[in-house]
Amino acid sequence: MTLTATPVPTGRQVRRYTAARARRRGGASIGSLLVDVYTVLITTAVGVGLAIGLVDGVREVLPPDTGGRAAGPEVSLPTLGALVVLALVGTVVSLAGRLGPVGVGGAEATWWLTLPVGRRALLRPAAVRLPLAAGAVGAVVLPVLDLAVHEAGRPAPERVLAVAAAGALGAAALVLAAGVGQTFGASRRRIAAAGDVLVALAPALAVGAAVTGVSLPPAPTPDAGVLAGLGVVVVAASVALDRRLDRIPARALRESGSVAGQAVGAVVSLDSRELGRALGEGIPARRRRRSARLRPVRSAAAALVTADALLLLRSGRHLAQLAGAACVPAAVLSVPHLRTPVVVLPALLAAGYVATLATAEGARRAEMAPVVDRLLPIGARRVRWLRMVVPGVAIALWSVPAFTPLVLLGAQVPEWVVLGLLAAPVWAGAAVRAAYRPAPDWGGPLVSTPAGALPIGAASVLSRGPDVVVLGLVPVLVAVALGTVVPGVLVAQALVSALVAAVCAHVPDAA
Repeated sequence: MTLTATPVPTGRQVRRYTAARARRRGGASIGSLLVDVYTVLITTAVGVGLAIGLVDGVREVLPPDTGGRAAGPEVSLPTLGALVVLALVGTVVSLAGRLGPVGVGGAEATWWLTLPVGRRALLRPAAVRLPLAAGAVGAVVLPVLDLAVHEAGRPAPERVLAVAAAGALGAAALVLAAGVGQTFGASRRRIAAAGDVLVALAPALAVGAAVTGVSLPPAPTPDAGVLAGLGVVVVAASVALDRRLDRIPARALRESGSVAGQAVGAVVSLDSRELGRALGEGIPARRRRRSARLRPVRSAAAALVTADALLLLRSGRHLAQLAGAACVPAAVLSVPHLRTPVVVLPALLAAGYVATLATAEGARRAEMAPVVDRLLPIGARRVRWLRMVVPGVAIALWSVPAFTPLVLLGAQVPEWVVLGLLAAPVWAGAAVRAAYRPAPDWGGPLVSTPAGALPIGAASVLSRGPDVVVLGLVPVLVAVALGTVVPGVLVAQALVSALVAAVCAHVPDAA
């Protein structure tokens, strides 16, 4: 009896076999693939066109730059643009650390990682997927940003192409560098934390540049040498990552793939809370050697508030988010060309809402798993009131550095600070309202859109939270538009804040 050895397939053959079986069972055709590609290209082109039109519209309504020195701290527009690029770099690094960037999930993690084949061929598509996506986004975002900060009208087409190439190569290089770090056993938590620090540092550096008078010249057009250098970095990082793919532990691959799959599912289902949980909780937390005794906690209400406060204080990402958002209004107002309500109002609202989201992690977790809420002898309405305490206090502290720079528009510092403190309940109510909002009903009728089928009422669900911010901060918007704070605005803001807090604490019958 003769035994013939069955040859072991290579990793490339296993990958091709899996792709072929998936295509056969998926029922997709070349036509549907072309339709999807066409839809993505058209949607991207429309989005870029809208962004360019918005930038041009804002530039037209901005006051002309007279070249004289304005009152107060000042920072140049190119300096602000460079710091925005720094924030984008931090965002790319943070996302790369949270998503892996190399990982496999689902059936691939169950089947592939247990096969006696080389992992390099199996993991190559997963290793290039995120760098390609980052490069595509960088090729779109950086030229739009360059258009926004370009002082001499619209840039030339040659500059647009060079900036797009630099953005694509730079973003891909950052993700590949994070992947190389992953192969050396670098902690995903530390990589993500480094990106978060860069994001929070950008507005703080803008304020520092305004105070010290540091100004950067306009960025030159990336020449062939710069692009060639970035290309060499991308190629070198790609080769280094490819050679070390088989050294990534299976556990790290499964964790990264699970986070990426959860994030994609959250984006498809329009669930921003699930997306935040995927990107935030997918990183292994640091182990603590000791626990706080919490002796001042004497009641159920104090326990709930203390839990929210500790959750915020122990989250470095959320604290960095608060600190960075507090510097955004000052960074915008330090550019004399941008000291107009058209720019200041959106910047203030966006920074405030970003800071608000950082303070409501306890409410978001309670909406997903209301363990503490159900164990404590507290009614549902009072629970929502208590959930507003930590966001309210945090936003009140945030309002002091955020509203103080508005003195450059007019009025005095105490008046703006009082207005910011009176508006804190609006932000707190919006945080709780957004945390407890219902999920989109995918079991009901669907509407066909360029982004796919969406449930009816999805926009109304996603707007829960931002809607009360816009409505509840009307007195603040009026004060910023007028450039002054009158007593009537303070009284109106106090009344509106009380009304918004009461509305956001309301518990629907279905809850």
